[in-house]
Amino acid sequence: MPAVKMYTTAVCPYCVRAKQILKAKGVEVIEEIRVDLTPEARAEMMQITGRRTVPQIFIGDTHVGGCDDLIALDSRGALIPLLQA
Repeated sequence: MPAVKMYTTAVCPYCVRAKQILKAKGVEVIEEIRVDLTPEARAEMMQITGRRTVPQIFIGDTHVGGCDDLIALDSRGALIPLLQA
């Protein structure tokens, strides 16, 4: 299973939901990067993704996007294959 990395903040319901979805799909370890604690992490996230909002989810080298993007990926059947790559 490829590494899963997620840029998050402490009080973000979308971050919580995204983690629930990933764990339900068998992801045991999610590397969380807290952008509320580390301003340079937010700058890095914005540079890499072009987005300001959290969560920003990466599965392996693939930028999935936010929680809505994760849900859309799952509903079209593409999340499991990405997690199994």
